[in-house]
Amino acid sequence: IITCAPTYATIGIWAPILLTFARMAQGLSLGGEFGTAATYLTEIAPPDKRGFWSSFQYVTLIAGQLLALGLLVTLQFFFLTEAQLEVWGWRLAFATGAILAISVFWLRRGIDETPDFVEESDRGRRKGGLMTLLRERPKQVALVFGLSIGSNVSFYAFTTYMQKYLVGSAGFAKDKASLICSAALIFYIVIQPMLGALSDKAGRKPLLYWCWIGGIVGTVPLFTALGRADGMVEAFLLLCVAYLIISGSSATSAVVKAELFPPHIRALGVGLPYAVSQAIFGGTAESVALGFKSAGMESAFFWYVTGCMGVALVTTLFLPETRWQTARPAR
Repeated sequence: IITCAPTYATIGIWAPILLTFARMAQGLSLGGEFGTAATYLTEIAPPDKRGFWSSFQYVTLIAGQLLALGLLVTLQFFFLTEAQLEVWGWRLAFATGAILAISVFWLRRGIDETPDFVEESDRGRRKGGLMTLLRERPKQVALVFGLSIGSNVSFYAFTTYMQKYLVGSAGFAKDKASLICSAALIFYIVIQPMLGALSDKAGRKPLLYWCWIGGIVGTVPLFTALGRADGMVEAFLLLCVAYLIISGSSATSAVVKAELFPPHIRALGVGLPYAVSQAIFGGTAESVALGFKSAGMESAFFWYVTGCMGVALVTTLFLPETRWQTARPAR
């Protein structure tokens, strides 16, 4: 729909309405997919390697961003001018995504269900709905929501918004900003499994504390330094530091949430509070940043991100350490 959507000049007000509809469909898809993906990775993993296996959820999320940036860089350097990208070239990324979506739909039809799902089905136990979730695990729902505030905002601030920040505030050309972000995202991908494996040894909460405390202390200085960066190497290294900090959350995000719930409400328990947090905080992070910038208070966004990570830190204080469950989470 986004690939083929007519412009405002062609169909008037129906253009933004159509685009909003398509974006809402994407948001609903992401919200539902996160919970099921986190659940699936956690349930198929050996009990002592759940952190390592589930860390690949963010590997794929970051790889998706890297693929998009790679396509942008390729178009910028080899095929299209800046004017062509702005007029019609941007549609190529959405066309690529549409093709990949069909491929993924075909792939997932052939994967096996997890042992937990099969066991629940064999026992004749139906999956729980919203009321079951809120009745049985209200505290866990609140914990996932609180954690997601910090993880969603920090992730979008340092990934999706970062390219715009490097161009609009640090003064880098668009093609150079794309290269910086692409290189840093490769680093971000590589360290996810390492920290996921570390959480299998040290526990989930130490990595979360590293993320939130590091983020509270480092977000404002890192954004400030990135805005004043003199060269591409300096900006790359600063961004890698930011990614090393927020990886304490992203590498453990799936497993931390999934281990809080029993199988019959696990996917819903992970996905629902995450999706609500995503809609309220994650999806609006870029708009908040641009709003502060247009108001002449750009640094206020840095403190906004810091505050969201502070909420997640407080949430982590009430989070049980689930790593030491040697068997699958209790039903």
